[in-house]
Amino acid sequence: MAWVVDSCVLLDLALHDPEWGLSAAQSLHQLAKDGLIVCPVSVVEIAPQFDGKAENVRRFLAIAGIQSVSSWIEADTSSAAEAWSRYVTARRHRGGKIPKRPVADLLIGGFAERHDGLVTRNPDDFTPWFPTLQLKVPDKLAGK
Repeated sequence: MAWVVDSCVLLDLALHDPEWGLSAAQSLHQLAKDGLIVCPVSVVEIAPQFDGKAENVRRFLAIAGIQSVSSWIEADTSSAAEAWSRYVTARRHRGGKIPKRPVADLLIGGFAERHDGLVTRNPDDFTPWFPTLQLKVPDKLAGK
């Protein structure tokens, strides 16, 4: 199968983030043998960094050794819809005291559920809604 790379990790890599860039690169290098892919939603999320052009994102992904083409299937929609429902229910029952989550994270999590897991530095954005999703978190201190 393959690991899905979250948008934040892709941006850390693309922007050579001083805090997270090196650890993102090292984490992806370690997981590359299992395969790396992105959710189509992440292509859209990071496109502004690449002049809003999906083809520029795909070129970056190819250079980074990440497969950019993986189809969205009905199982992804079902998984994301169930997570969104859990989120909305929890938010209603807690009087809105659950932080707002962008629907993009729930779409990415739904996509990642049918793969090996998700590489993200924001595990708390996914764990409540995808309790069985395997997460790999780059080590912020890697390479220091």
